[in-house]
Amino acid sequence: MTQTPADLIFTNARVYTADATQPWAEAIALKDGRLTAVGSATEVAGLAGANTEIRDLNGAFLMPGLIDVHNHHFLAGKEELYELHVPAGAYLDGILSAVQDHAASLPADAWVVGGPWASDRIGEINSVEALKQLDEAAGGRPVMLSDDSHHNRWVNSRAMEIAGVEAGQHGVVLDENGHATGVLLEAAGLPVAKAQQAAGALTPEQERRSAQRGIEILNSFGVTAFQDAGVSTHILEALRSLDAAGEMNSWVVSSLLINDEIFGFEAIGDDLVFDGERFRTEHHRPDFVKIFLDGVPPTRTGAFIEPYLSDDVHGAHFHGDTLLDPAELTDWLRRVADAGLSAKVHCTGDASVHTVLNAVETLRNEGYTEPRYQVAHGQFVHPDDIARFGPLGVSADISPFIWVPGPIVEAIRQVLPRERADQMQPNRALIEAGAVVAGGSDWPVSPSPNAWEGIHGLVTREDPSGAYPGTLWPEQAITLDEAIAAFTINGAEAMGLADETGSLEVGKSADFVLLDRDPFEHPETELVQTTVTETWFAGRRVFSRD
Repeated sequence: MTQTPADLIFTNARVYTADATQPWAEAIALKDGRLTAVGSATEVAGLAGANTEIRDLNGAFLMPGLIDVHNHHFLAGKEELYELHVPAGAYLDGILSAVQDHAASLPADAWVVGGPWASDRIGEINSVEALKQLDEAAGGRPVMLSDDSHHNRWVNSRAMEIAGVEAGQHGVVLDENGHATGVLLEAAGLPVAKAQQAAGALTPEQERRSAQRGIEILNSFGVTAFQDAGVSTHILEALRSLDAAGEMNSWVVSSLLINDEIFGFEAIGDDLVFDGERFRTEHHRPDFVKIFLDGVPPTRTGAFIEPYLSDDVHGAHFHGDTLLDPAELTDWLRRVADAGLSAKVHCTGDASVHTVLNAVETLRNEGYTEPRYQVAHGQFVHPDDIARFGPLGVSADISPFIWVPGPIVEAIRQVLPRERADQMQPNRALIEAGAVVAGGSDWPVSPSPNAWEGIHGLVTREDPSGAYPGTLWPEQAITLDEAIAAFTINGAEAMGLADETGSLEVGKSADFVLLDRDPFEHPETELVQTTVTETWFAGRRVFSRD
């Protein structure tokens, strides 16, 4: 250990390091924002100097800062600051009431923007009568509401008129008489999103504040590193600006959009992904691209090897489609690898996962060893593909927040045979096969980025809120150690940050959290009750619950 006196020592703690070579310690020392010692109280005490601050934690639990490998921090911050929040699980009347109250506070021509409406409420809102009620609630204003997956929208007649959306266009849902209901699937909602942005775009300062607010909320849940799963130029600039001013309290890895099925951002593809380097700062790394390879199962836009349940629209043999064919996917991955970029690929169906693994195998055989690849979500994986993740160096970016019993699971059970619908997220099998399994919240698709909700779901396979009973494929439960690794060192590895953060090791950034309890000393059914009391990033306290 170095003998340079520490700036700060935390001692008499229960220190969980997430470092397999030294899982537990009693104390840590900090100097210039880095860890200079991790060990016994006696060892670390030797680094105390005349000006060293020493904090006796009286046995409190200290662990690495939490890592969220998949969220949309900017959108979450923007939604909290500037948009309508629909109450969780609201039925049609509740959605309409929220719209009416919010609309009444806005100018006559202002857009009503917000969400989310629950996936399993689509049957209620998907009618011309519901559309008429939405029109009335808005008082003539255009409305755009996202669902809980943030892939689909419910918009009103005024919004469709402004955006030029008409019956007969792909993804515009119709009733039995051929009339649009305002439900827009996937990319069908992009014209509305772009029309709304043209009418009410945020200022650069509001965009900067949205990013900052998102990070503030993440810090409050102990997150000190995350990957934003879909960005364009305005988000990159907000992050660059924050870090340049010394105001960004997290490591951030950005994923630059190659295609855009849901956001409506102006710059994507070639205009964006080869232009990210100018936004790089000390804590912001624009190192990934993001590809949407399919949609989501509830709207039959996920791509599967076996077909969906039969319905009147799709028939008995509909599998869903990938948004890029295999050659296009491989070509994009090769082009961005040549530019030094890694890739996060959105896959919800097992056919999409299979396509990604094939493309990565091709590139690995061509000698591309450096790029990192993540299958994002990947809740359905064909058994034959599970063993391929580890050897190919493909990380599983899982979202336990949204794949435990809940509204999205209920919606999937309506479109897939029950025995297939319930075999989601084979985490135990992936870990045993040597895959890096990394935890992501997909916030704001999930209501919060609280990693302990995800950890609870990974260990118990239950809904942490208790609102939806039962377990989902309990054979795939993992241990608490494995679940914490998913939200610490595994996330850092998947994002390319393992040299900087993810575990408490000498030389790494001093990113850690204090908890209100030792989660190993409480029943697994209480994991969700775990609370972060302090968050430290680069040796600075960035959140305190006091």
